[in-house]
Amino acid sequence: MIEDGLQYSPRCEKREMIDIAKCQITHYPAEVLAGRAKPVEKIDDNILRLVEKMKDIMLENKGVGLAAPQAGVPLRLFIISLDGTRENIKVFINPIVTPLGELDTFDEGCLSVPGIFTKIKRYKRCKVTATDLDGKLFIEEGEGLYSRALQHEFDHIEGVTIVSRMGEAAKIAHRRQLKKLTQQHEEKQKP
Repeated sequence: MIEDGLQYSPRCEKREMIDIAKCQITHYPAEVLAGRAKPVEKIDDNILRLVEKMKDIMLENKGVGLAAPQAGVPLRLFIISLDGTRENIKVFINPIVTPLGELDTFDEGCLSVPGIFTKIKRYKRCKVTATDLDGKLFIEEGEGLYSRALQHEFDHIEGVTIVSRMGEAAKIAHRRQLKKLTQQHEEKQKP
């Protein structure tokens, strides 16, 4: 439910309001990154403002993709711009990503897990079905970096981060940075 520029968070039992203007990059292990996001029920001015804010966040952080949970909003929405430009940002609302073909392992990073690059297995190709900002359904196939970005951002709306996909050896190798991120998160939670 959206009212007066505020987005009611569907992730909480009590309706917690989120001010879209205050959205910022959310870091692991924030709760919003761990839960399955809720569908976007209506594309209205608030969703349009959220998308613009997400574009700003992604570009400021030099990313190629950003999911709404990474901006602190648990909605099934993400954006991608493979060249990192505003002009080429594509919006995916309520997407479904279907993996195709063979798996490939490649180094991957995440704006919500800064300081960590690790090998992640993903499908070389995938198909995405989503709605755009005009409310039109579209279907595309992606491969290479596009496929990887689609799967990565889809993971975020499913409550999965690269930390979830890391093997035990990678978690051990990155334990200091993971501990640092956890401590920073705990500090932010203190009143």
